[in-house]
Amino acid sequence: MAKPRNIIIAGAAGRDFHNFLVYYKNNPNYSVVCFTAAQIPGIAHRFFPRILAGGKYPKGIHIFPEEKLPQLIKKFNVQEVVLAYSDVSHEHVMHFASMVMANGADFSLLGPNSTMLFSRRPVIAVCAVRTGSGKSQTSRYIATALKKAGKRVVVVRHPMPYGNLAKQAVQRFSVYKDLERHECTIEEREEYEQYISNSITVFAGVDYEKILRRAEREADVIVWDGGNNDIPFFKPRLHVVVVDPQRPGHEARYYPGETNFRMADIIVINKMNTSKKKAVKQILENINALNPKAIVVKANSNIIVEHSGSLKGKKALVIEDGPTLTHGEMEIGAGMIAAKRLGVKVVDAQKHSVGSVRETYKRYPRLKKVLPAMGYGKKQIRELAQTINNSTSGIVLSATPIDLSKILKIRRKIVRVRYELEEIGKQRLLREVMKVA
Repeated sequence: MAKPRNIIIAGAAGRDFHNFLVYYKNNPNYSVVCFTAAQIPGIAHRFFPRILAGGKYPKGIHIFPEEKLPQLIKKFNVQEVVLAYSDVSHEHVMHFASMVMANGADFSLLGPNSTMLFSRRPVIAVCAVRTGSGKSQTSRYIATALKKAGKRVVVVRHPMPYGNLAKQAVQRFSVYKDLERHECTIEEREEYEQYISNSITVFAGVDYEKILRRAEREADVIVWDGGNNDIPFFKPRLHVVVVDPQRPGHEARYYPGETNFRMADIIVINKMNTSKKKAVKQILENINALNPKAIVVKANSNIIVEHSGSLKGKKALVIEDGPTLTHGEMEIGAGMIAAKRLGVKVVDAQKHSVGSVRETYKRYPRLKKVLPAMGYGKKQIRELAQTINNSTSGIVLSATPIDLSKILKIRRKIVRVRYELEEIGKQRLLREVMKVA
């Protein structure tokens, strides 16, 4: 029998662990010598625990920073490196592959047939072509409609395990105390809190085989709420993919967003109310070229400002969803659009930033004035609060989906900015959803 191939899985604490558990864990042809971590602050220098890694890996598996990859290939005599994270340009993928091959290893990607789990319940997957396209608002729209129709609906969210991986193997969220019990980051709260507000249970974690089986016990139908622009972990009965005319053409230029785009049963063109006709036309041309069989649904992303009163001429600091601005590459979001409509004077948050929040501006220099809601750990959450309190504004326009006042000590009035999906026309999306549910 041939010796197993030494491989490294390069990821961002999500897809990488899933690929390992469903494909490599018990595969005699491979030996995973380590993981590397990128994109998310503070997720390297950990171990994938032995309780999850299994008998082949009695010491667990080390997680190193991705920048050490060339040395790791040589150190561990690695034959293959697997890329397992999302929302990177096609150019980035090939630069990464070139670096791997220049150091002597093969480069590979795993596709849907190798990584999707099968459910006994109908699965409706909601994915996107880029981070920040409106995937989560679309998932909420679908889940809420199913609940109103009398279905027992459970949402399973793409992983965000940034803490103790053994404890986070299977997570269930149904009440606000669950967010505190699982020590959720701001990014996690952004995805779970609004479901909890609507009395919809959410599952997430690390081991998605176990998560799926737990969810099946409580559900008539499962909604897969994807992360970034990743493909689903579960085989969907209906695959909904959201595209963003604020970034036309990205649906054919980013990995694995283009995979979703080509696989989609339904393509939702979101943000019609804030996008240019030329951008929508470009997306329609790409649909015709790459996935002409897809059903096309157009939708607005309606921006709702709560209890704003008269803010015209007042100073405000604007907070946006973090991943949308960072690896999603958007320069503004709903908060800045609302600020413009309300006529407020936007304070430059960068000038008041501290610690890791300031480092975020250095890493993403195109960000101007707006504050990404960075909060991947307790220290960064404190630095986010300090940045806000350092500002000269009396008001915070918060377009992150959560109530920041519950986790940050902020000495400013918070005006929340929400965004909800509104189908244009005869609710074709919901009609198709109800057919499979």
